[in-house]
Amino acid sequence: MDELKIPTRSEIPQSDKWDLTGLFADVGKWQEAFIWVQTTYPRLKEWRGKLSASPQSLVDCLEFEKALEVKLERLYHFASLQLAEDSANNEHLARIGQIQNLMTKIAEAGAFVTPEIQAIDDETFAKFIVAPALADWRIKLHKIRRMKPHVLSEPEERILALGRVALSGYDDMFSQLTDVDMKFGVLTDETGRERPLTQSSFSSFLVKRDPELRKRAFHQFYAEFQDHQYTLAAALAYSVKADIFRARARRYSSALEAALFPDDVPVSVYDGLITSVRANLKPLFRYFELRRRVLGLPELHHYDTYVPLVSEVETRVTFDQAVEHVLVALAPLGKEYIDVLARGLRGRWCDRYETKGKRSGAFSSGSYGAPPYILLNYQDDVFADVYTLAHEAGHSMHTWFSQKSQSFQDYEYPIFLAEVASTFNEELLTHYFLEQTSDPKMRAYIINRQIDDLRGTLFRQTMFAEFEKIIHAVEESGDALTLDVFKSQYRKLLEGYFAENFVLDPQLDLECLRIPHFYSAFYVYKYATGISAAVALSERVLSGKSGSVDAYLNFLRSGGSKFPLEALKIAGVDMATPAPIESTLKLFERRLDELESLLL
Repeated sequence: MDELKIPTRSEIPQSDKWDLTGLFADVGKWQEAFIWVQTTYPRLKEWRGKLSASPQSLVDCLEFEKALEVKLERLYHFASLQLAEDSANNEHLARIGQIQNLMTKIAEAGAFVTPEIQAIDDETFAKFIVAPALADWRIKLHKIRRMKPHVLSEPEERILALGRVALSGYDDMFSQLTDVDMKFGVLTDETGRERPLTQSSFSSFLVKRDPELRKRAFHQFYAEFQDHQYTLAAALAYSVKADIFRARARRYSSALEAALFPDDVPVSVYDGLITSVRANLKPLFRYFELRRRVLGLPELHHYDTYVPLVSEVETRVTFDQAVEHVLVALAPLGKEYIDVLARGLRGRWCDRYETKGKRSGAFSSGSYGAPPYILLNYQDDVFADVYTLAHEAGHSMHTWFSQKSQSFQDYEYPIFLAEVASTFNEELLTHYFLEQTSDPKMRAYIINRQIDDLRGTLFRQTMFAEFEKIIHAVEESGDALTLDVFKSQYRKLLEGYFAENFVLDPQLDLECLRIPHFYSAFYVYKYATGISAAVALSERVLSGKSGSVDAYLNFLRSGGSKFPLEALKIAGVDMATPAPIESTLKLFERRLDELESLLL
């Protein structure tokens, strides 16, 4: 690959790109399906005012709505993946706009469904729910009824449906600005060649051995964010305002409660995470000091926290090698899991490499009955990308098992559970790497990787979660969210979560504007709870505990049929207690003890 420029999609082999024919053979077929939904959805009105008439009337409406949603989900899936391929492609932008507008119209047309279900009196509903006709809908109906205190009248629901796309414009603005408009220039790397600095390559520069190269990458990268800081702050402020508007409109006490309620997660779980991590920061500070000493630096900056501490280990891993590592590491999960994943990764589930206009980062994205696709921006010289592959494979296999075991209305698992499946895979990958070597240098490298993973997932994401809680509380109290407020609040957290001898460059305050998840609030805490649950479940599987593999696979199969805390408790971990988080914090300290013994 020519490192002087980022290739376009036409310049890379088909085998490196996902195959979206698993969704639609071509754009023409997409358009046919779009027209079918567009012309069919008005029939929804046939059931208006009739849902309480009989169980059969209710199930007929639900099944019709389901037929629309299955096609609509696939339509959106295809359009969103195409947009992720190239955010500047006008045809892709037009299709996502088309489907968003259609979704708004359908949501408006179907706004009566949930309120009518809520309005069925308890005695009648009790008779309905045991009717054979509604057997496949019992879980979904119980969830709908549970939301009754937060569902509005039909006219109010219609207004919220009409405003859905308009109230999410900040997310599109952030994506277009950071993925398309912002330009970060080029940097001369350690070999003397010029390389483009991008959202994806930034992480590649931060793992370089040359501290001056890391420093230049950091300052050059954040200079572009500084040039756009007021625009980004406005987008983030409106994101928070939209969260609070939706929460207040639906009669929640706070935006945080509104975010947690659908998963039946108490606010005490969110607060308990922050409390537990805040009380156990000393080992993290010890790690920062170890990092400074091993790297031979007079002082430690944020851009010095990603380079591996063991420089002698070769970490260039091709994509095909990464796939092999992941498959072997996950072998304890059994033949079915490995065979399906192997076909997907060696086939074309995955869009592998960075291309011009492609969305940064990584994700897994599925729709019912279709392949669970993976977007990566894989870099051979970023060892963390092997873990990213394992992580996204965890999401995709969760989707695959859920689809095979649940009906459409029950298959979609909440994000709280998704992060367990993904980080579980990372834990097995670490175990595999450690089992493969007796070389002290390699062992130190892998342990350092796990420590950094725990630092990034448990400590860092908890800091992010605390930031989200704080900025929503500022807005809810009536104070204004300005650029200075964002930066000052973030600075306080940086000072709390980093050691006193850690140099916090002023540019780091801008990090609060560049984290994509901040524009979809109260998501990041699930990374921290997810890794804690994953550590507990992976230890059960790796210990060979009887029934642990079946319990874990049944957890994947359960999809959205159970609330998260219930599903995890059945699988063997109780997230309503601080025990899993504290156990993971102890794992961090044990790994740090071993790393210190290997490096000092």
